[in-house]
Amino acid sequence: MPKTSARLLLLLSLLQARPEWPGRALAERLEVSPRTVRRDVDRLRGLGYPVTAVKGPDGGYRLDPGPRLPPLLFDDEQAVALAVALRTAPVSGAGIEEAAARALNTVRQVMPARLRHRVDALRITAVERVPDAARPRADPRVLVAISAAVRDREVLRFGHVPVPPPGDSGGGTGEPRPRRAEPHHLVTWGGRWYLVAWDLDREDWRTFRVDRITPRTPTGPRFTPRALPGGDVAAFVADRFQGTGGFGARLCRGEVILRLPAPVVSAYAGEGLVEELGPDRCRLVLTAWSWPGLASVIGQFDGDIEAAAPAELRDAFARLARRFARAATGAPAGGEDGAGPTAADR
Repeated sequence: MPKTSARLLLLLSLLQARPEWPGRALAERLEVSPRTVRRDVDRLRGLGYPVTAVKGPDGGYRLDPGPRLPPLLFDDEQAVALAVALRTAPVSGAGIEEAAARALNTVRQVMPARLRHRVDALRITAVERVPDAARPRADPRVLVAISAAVRDREVLRFGHVPVPPPGDSGGGTGEPRPRRAEPHHLVTWGGRWYLVAWDLDREDWRTFRVDRITPRTPTGPRFTPRALPGGDVAAFVADRFQGTGGFGARLCRGEVILRLPAPVVSAYAGEGLVEELGPDRCRLVLTAWSWPGLASVIGQFDGDIEAAAPAELRDAFARLARRFARAATGAPAGGEDGAGPTAADR
């Protein structure tokens, strides 16, 4: 059993961690009797902390808001989690790198030496997948405004600069287009923030890049949330960003038979389906944005391909083979593949 002073700090930390605690659960966490918990609660009240008893079958306690804020208290797991979250903030895409660094330094200064040493022992390098200049940051103020609209279920009015089509060198820097949408979720994907919403003008589900959104005020009326296709926002977003033509129907799906052991292929197949056909043969089924892209992914496996389907995938293999052959011999680009990428290549 911890000493009284240490136990009071732990009790205060637990009360801060969740809205309400059953008395028996607090007693188990503190390794004391329910009677001791009641005495410790009275001590906290005597120090000015507004701890309220909750009526019910088991009884419980909660820490109410009050004029006196309790000190920040972290156990070892919380301290490590906080440090990891703040040190990986640079790759969150939320534009809070400097604020996160200041926050970590402030929290570190008020930690006891034992926790400070644990936090300092963390050596985390947050690596960007693309350079900063290639991935605009979302404005934290915009994230807060969108989050509030999602929470309050209010129609969001905003300007949105569309993402340019492939090959457009303009960078999508045109005038924002007015949009109205029912905001449902704010998500991150590939280091960018996106708004998942029901577009009121187009009457369909859309995803909008937050760094291209300019919220308008005031917001619109409240709405009753619609059911998201599939019911799961993670699956919905993953489906949209993996080349879907509609929920659950990705654009390019192909399969090959590889002369490689199934365990070797499955280790690098990602979301692909691997079926063992023998000790050194397997069937691999994959989806991708385009047929050349799918062919390129399959080409990364260092094994012979016995069969490939459908015909579009075989055609993509042939086009890539000709391009690679020219690159190997140093021959100039030209012929049927020299006119630049086709729509299927993008």
